[in-house]
Amino acid sequence: MDVWTRLLLVLSGLMGAAGVAAAAAAAHVGGGANLETAAHFLLFHAAALAALCALALHLSRAGALVRTGASAIALGAVLFSGDLAMRALMDVKLLGGSAPFGGSLMILGWLGVAVAALFARKA
Repeated sequence: MDVWTRLLLVLSGLMGAAGVAAAAAAAHVGGGANLETAAHFLLFHAAALAALCALALHLSRAGALVRTGASAIALGAVLFSGDLAMRALMDVKLLGGSAPFGGSLMILGWLGVAVAALFARKA
């Protein structure tokens, strides 16, 4: 397994763990809808990231495109969810425009995965 895929899988695990922690905090500490949304985005995209890594390992031409899309999805989910969690738990924004930028990055990442499907060939 290459380093890029390994790092994406590590990030997937960390996102999944953070998603579970955020869901627990939303249920027991508070934080409202923003924290629940952050938890959902982290959990859903963590699972998708792991699946995209598995797919990329089996592709020859489009593997790098899938990894690029997965990277954008991961960064977007972390920025989006981090901003929502910071707002919910600390009443501060992560960075100016992190949530909308992260959301846009996730959309671009998924579009990148769609483009990769057009060029996919089995390794």
